[in-house]
Amino acid sequence: MKLQGTMKVNKNGHLEIGGCDTVELAKRFGTPLYVIDEALFRQNCRAYYRAFTEEHGVEVIYASKTLSNLAVCHMVEQEGLGLDVVSGGELYTAATARFPMGRVYFHGNNKSTEELRLALEYKVGRIVVDNFYELERLNELAGEAQTRAKIILRLSPGVEAHTHEYIKTGQIDSKFGLVIENGSAMAGVKYCLELPHIELKGFHCHIGSQIFELDSYAHAAETMMDFIHTVYRETDYLAEELNLGGGLGIYYFNGDQPRPVKEYADVMMRALQERAASYDLPVPRVIVEPGRSISGPAGSTLYTVGAIKDIPGIRKYVAVDGGMGDNPRPALYQSKYEAYIANRMLEEVEEKVSIAGKCCESGDMLIWDIELPAPQAGDLLVVASTGAYNYSMSMNYNRLPRPAMVLVSEGKADVIVKREDYTDLIRNDVIPERLRSSVMKLASSR
Repeated sequence: MKLQGTMKVNKNGHLEIGGCDTVELAKRFGTPLYVIDEALFRQNCRAYYRAFTEEHGVEVIYASKTLSNLAVCHMVEQEGLGLDVVSGGELYTAATARFPMGRVYFHGNNKSTEELRLALEYKVGRIVVDNFYELERLNELAGEAQTRAKIILRLSPGVEAHTHEYIKTGQIDSKFGLVIENGSAMAGVKYCLELPHIELKGFHCHIGSQIFELDSYAHAAETMMDFIHTVYRETDYLAEELNLGGGLGIYYFNGDQPRPVKEYADVMMRALQERAASYDLPVPRVIVEPGRSISGPAGSTLYTVGAIKDIPGIRKYVAVDGGMGDNPRPALYQSKYEAYIANRMLEEVEEKVSIAGKCCESGDMLIWDIELPAPQAGDLLVVASTGAYNYSMSMNYNRLPRPAMVLVSEGKADVIVKREDYTDLIRNDVIPERLRSSVMKLASSR
């Protein structure tokens, strides 16, 4: 397993994160347990701020869909980044954390009326509009509120990034955005310019996630600048802002080769500047939306090993006390992770095993065919790079409570998300009176 951030092996052969012994973390907080390395999270924020904001004047907004809670919102604000939200829930989290609403961008391909009203009420910086229906609805709601909604129009640039089919978003066949190639994007621009309660600030695109090929970003920047020029030529409207999304890949598994943030920034901005110069147009104010590359490497998950099932000549299954409930990505995307036995970091690998979750699904497998020291019941397994899309996609399948999350730094560990218990699972359950009365009758007849 590749050690990242503040990870190190201590004299007891245990893995430490943020100066905290993971064995002690498990004893204190239980497992499964999400562990966030505060220093690494902040380091990743700062890498973006230096490479994009300080060197190129680009606004960096953190994609909170990867990992959102009150503590994360506070860290993001402290590091000088804005916030990208995609639902009323994420927006409410930001507001509760008192995040500056002027630095919040509200995304989503099917925002509800209630969510749009909330965005207008909170006075978010920008609403990223995805389609004609949303344009019409937002114009009506802004009119009712006697304001003009500042928007960025999301476009599909027709750029296919090399990544999993489910996390591609920039191709023509996508549920996101208005397509440039078929004329929908231009029609959307012209419609925006007619609406009395809409203020079009610019355009947005996002080509996908977990991307390593920087040429894809350069191509997207050029395509969007081409469109800005075409729009200016046809309508005399010159976009002030251009949001080029995020999606930079991180290290999950042997073979992944993340690119430096500075290289990403330089490649994308060079392409944009050169294309703008070719049209004798100014470079718009640029925004980028990193998420995974900030939160992903900063997170790890601790599990306790339980049942071990050996099928001679076939496979050895090592079951842990979590699984797809706290990390559905392997089941959804066939995502690969690396892991190690956190209480036996100095021991040599001995055998190939597969890590199974505890949900009643054959597909609940965290890792297939990993080489580890011979696992034993009670061992502490650590899975790395789980900071993005693990907690945020977690669920209560099989009525399993969601894990706690701790933030570790300089030997201190603080709970930032409480562990759910069984009472949380039934908190919103309601028994209709007709069922309650029939149960009472059955009980009295026994």
